[in-house]
Amino acid sequence: MQILLNGTPHDCPADTTLAGLLEANGYANRRVAVEINRQIIPRSQHANTRLQPADQVEIVHAMGGG
Repeated sequence: MQILLNGTPHDCPADTTLAGLLEANGYANRRVAVEINRQIIPRSQHANTRLQPADQVEIVHAMGGG
């Protein structure tokens, strides 16, 4: 199925969870904020949130600097 990931078309398998998407794209175990269709998804729901075709997913991650 196809979703929009940070504004770019992205293919992923049907029945993909948000946690699976994060892992597949290198965001596992990182501090991220995630929105699906402009709704913030709490970290506690990442494993149970299934993506749907045409979902708009925005991932924002914190970067340290100094």
